[in-house]
Amino acid sequence: MKVAKEWEEYKILDMAEGQKLEKWGDVILARPDPQIIWKDKSNPNKWKEINASYHRSKTGGGSWEFKKKMPKVWQVHYKNLTFHIKPMGFKHTGLFPEQAVNWDWMIQKIKNTKREIKVLNLFAYTGGATVACLSAGASVCHVDSSKGMTTWAKENVVSSGLQDAKVRFIIDDVVKFVNREIRRGNRYDAIIMDPPSYGRGAKGEVWQFENNIYDLVALCSQVLSEKPLFFLINSYTTGISSMVLQNILSVTIHKKYKGNLECGEIGLPMEHSNLILPCGIYGRWESEK
Repeated sequence: MKVAKEWEEYKILDMAEGQKLEKWGDVILARPDPQIIWKDKSNPNKWKEINASYHRSKTGGGSWEFKKKMPKVWQVHYKNLTFHIKPMGFKHTGLFPEQAVNWDWMIQKIKNTKREIKVLNLFAYTGGATVACLSAGASVCHVDSSKGMTTWAKENVVSSGLQDAKVRFIIDDVVKFVNREIRRGNRYDAIIMDPPSYGRGAKGEVWQFENNIYDLVALCSQVLSEKPLFFLINSYTTGISSMVLQNILSVTIHKKYKGNLECGEIGLPMEHSNLILPCGIYGRWESEK
């Protein structure tokens, strides 16, 4: 497992009874997590300091309970990157801190390359990977079907001091966009995707991970440049093994380009503890050194 250990402004303070207690800058949140099935709290007193807790409803969805005064929006920093954080529907905050392990990997790959790198970021959300790749000097095409998330991503780019970087923001269904890029003859050196388990596009297009992920990766193989740098798939879909992602990359990307394959889990550490929270899976293809 790759663990995001280099955060200074994000910490898991405790985990128990289906909840993680997190510190985002100066704000402490309690959010549900299905992986936390043990009951013993390591730091019971810290649960008294909560600013807000998210409670799931038995009928679906849920809501935030605000216990202490806190800002509506605030910032956290990861190295030289800056992100806007705020409580959203369905427990989210606009950032997945475990993704820092992928950001670091992408930044290093781009910086070690002696040429300009064009990145295609699909299901790009609030732009964590977009900001990371821009900071390394790449140009990025950021694609997401949500106007609100795309606006948030633009704010993260500006907050990170990257407003003059080469970035295109596209609000569209990713499959339709990639098909248009194929017809236009546009090519990319690196592709990132973090598809949802289930979702709908800008015009109601249905996405289901198990049914659509292979076809999307195969489609994306047609917009890779002659010398691609990397291809990253990240997933939070329950029941899918990371080896499935590697297998998909093996029969699509690796079949066309020489390189190395890797897969595994990503996670977050709990401070002052040996506990690690598993947070998702990844599959990577990268060009040969």
